[in-house]
Amino acid sequence: MAGNFWMSSQYDQWVFERQDLLRFRFEDLKIYSEEEYQKLMIFWANFIQSLATEGGNSSSTKTRMQVIASAIIYFKRFYARRSFKEVDPFLIACASVFLASKVEEHGLLSMSKLIQNIPNCLKRWPSVIFDLSSKNNGLYDAEFILVEVMDCCLIVYHPYRPLTSFIQDLAKDTTIKDIDQIEAQCWKVANDSLRSDCALLFPPHVIALSSIIVGVELMGREKDIKAWLPELSVDFEKVTDCVNTLFTMYKLWKTFDERDQIKPLLDKMPRVNSVPSQC
Repeated sequence: MAGNFWMSSQYDQWVFERQDLLRFRFEDLKIYSEEEYQKLMIFWANFIQSLATEGGNSSSTKTRMQVIASAIIYFKRFYARRSFKEVDPFLIACASVFLASKVEEHGLLSMSKLIQNIPNCLKRWPSVIFDLSSKNNGLYDAEFILVEVMDCCLIVYHPYRPLTSFIQDLAKDTTIKDIDQIEAQCWKVANDSLRSDCALLFPPHVIALSSIIVGVELMGREKDIKAWLPELSVDFEKVTDCVNTLFTMYKLWKTFDERDQIKPLLDKMPRVNSVPSQC
C-alpha cells in the first residue's frame, strides 16, 4: 500500500499543509470561525454516514465503511477547493455517496433515492429543514462537478490496511492482553478521524499509527505500545501532529451539541446554488 500511495494522485494532489487548507477555505472562514468550520465538517461527516447507511440502499445490504469513508473524503476534497456557497453541500453529499458506491464497487445506491431520503436522514437533526423540491435537477450535475473538481482522483488510500498491519505486528508481543479490544478501539478512532482534517493532512500510515496511539490512550493502556513504538520507522513529528489533531477533534466533538448548534451554523451559510454550474 505504502509504495502505491507515494505514487498516487492522493499523495501528489490531496495531502496539504495546514496553511494551504486555511488559504483554500478563505471565503468560508470569512463567515465561520475555524472552530465553527470544524463543527460543520463533523456534521457533514455524520450526515454522509447516515445517508450512506440509511438513504440509498435498495436492499438490506449494509454499506461498507470504506464506501462511507471515501464519500466523506470526496466531500472534504471538494470543499477544500470550493466554498460552501458555490454548490449546495446536500447535493455534494449525495453525489459523494453515489460516486463512492461506484468506485468502491458497492453498487445498489440510487442517486434519486439518496436525495429523496435526506429528510428521513435528517431526523437526527430535527431543526434542519431540507427543501426537496429544488434539488432534483442538480443531482447528476453535482456528480459531474464533483469529479471535475477532484480532477478525476477517485482512488482513496485509507488507513485501514496499514492499521491492520500495525495491529498484526503489535500482536506478536505475547505480553499484550486482549489485542482484539485494542484493535476494535483503534478502528473506531480511524473511523472517527474522518470528522477531522486528517485525511487531507497526513498519509494513511500516519493516521493508522496515530489511531493506535490515541486508541490505547483512551483505553488507559499506553504502556502496551511503549516498547513497540521506537521500533517503527516513521516520521514521529507528523504522527504527533496527527495525534494532536485527533484529540482536538474529540474535544470539539464532545462539546458540539449538533441538535441545537447545527441550525445556526447552516443559517449563516450564504445562499447556495441548488443547481450546480460549472466551477
